[in-house]
Amino acid sequence: MLNSSQKLSDKIFATDIAQTPTRDGYGEGLVIAGEHDKNVVVLCADLTESTRSYKFAEKFPERFFEIGVAEQNLATVAAGLGISGKVAFITSYATFSPGRNWEQIRTTISYNDSNVKIAGSHAGISVGPDGATHQAIEDIATMRVMANMKVFVPCDAIEAKKATIAAAQIWGPVYLRLGREKTPVMTTEETVYTPGKAYVMWESKKPEVAIIGCGALLYNALLAAQELEKEKIGTIVINSHTIKPLDEDLILKAVKSAGTVVTVEEHQVMGGLGGAVSELLAKKLPTPMEFIGMQGVFGESGRPNELIEKYGMGVKDIILAVKKVIKRKR
Repeated sequence: MLNSSQKLSDKIFATDIAQTPTRDGYGEGLVIAGEHDKNVVVLCADLTESTRSYKFAEKFPERFFEIGVAEQNLATVAAGLGISGKVAFITSYATFSPGRNWEQIRTTISYNDSNVKIAGSHAGISVGPDGATHQAIEDIATMRVMANMKVFVPCDAIEAKKATIAAAQIWGPVYLRLGREKTPVMTTEETVYTPGKAYVMWESKKPEVAIIGCGALLYNALLAAQELEKEKIGTIVINSHTIKPLDEDLILKAVKSAGTVVTVEEHQVMGGLGGAVSELLAKKLPTPMEFIGMQGVFGESGRPNELIEKYGMGVKDIILAVKKVIKRKR
C-alpha cells in the first residue's frame, strides 16, 4: 500500500508515468539555490550541458567557472572558494569527479571541511552505451568512507532538486549522486524531503521483508512490492535517499518489524547502501539479508534497461531476493 502521507505521485504505477533524468533536477536546484544565496557558485569540468550546470551559468554567469578538463583543479579551486565564504558546487561525470580527483577531494575539501558540494553525474550502469569506463558503480563507497562527507542519492528529478537546494544550506562537503537517463518521477513537490531522514514509500499490513533502496532503482522495488502483494507477501519499501548519515532509527524499526531485509542500489553491493545497512544491523540487529546491485563486476556497453536486467537489478530479481531471504528466515 502506498504511503499517502508522503504524497507520492498518484500515477506511480501508470504505464505513462512521467520520466525525467535526475540531473535535470540538479540543474533546476542550482538556480533556486543561487537565487536564495548570492554566495552559491558553480564550477564545471567542460561538461556544462551534460551535467545541466548550464542553467546556472545562464542565470548567474559571474558566479560560474569553467575549469576545463582538469578534475583535480576543479576540486582544489572549489576547496579554496569553500573556505572563503562561498558555497561551491562542482560537477562532472562521477567516474571523473569523484573518481579521478578523489585524492584532491579528500585532502583539500574533506580534510579542511570546506563548504563544497560534489555532484557526480552519469552514475551507475544506466549510462549504457558509454560502457564500463564511464559507469560509476563504486562512488557511493569511496565517498561514504570519507570523513566529513555526506552522501545523497535522490530517487527522482524532484528529489534531486530538493537535495541540491538542501545541500546548499548545509555546511561542509556533500556528495550528490545523479543519473543521465530518464527515470520515473515517483515523488511530488509536496513529498517531504529531509536530509538524513528516510521515509516509507510502501507498507503492507503484515510485512515480511524490508526493502531498502536509493536512487532510480526504487521504482523497481515498488513494482516488486506490488507484485509480491498479489502473492500475499508483505513488504516495507524505504527510500534511503541519504546514505550518510543513515537514518538508523527508521531502518531498525522497519527491519525489526519485518524480520528480513533486501537492499537495492545501482552500485556495487560492497560499500554502498547495502554495506551501510549491513554495518548497522551487524552492530544492533543481526538480520537475514540479501543485496541487489552489481555483484563485484564491471559493466559493459548496452541499453540501460538491458543492463539493469543483465546484472540482476530488475523487478524479477528483487522478487527472487525477497523470497530467498524469507526462506532463510523460516
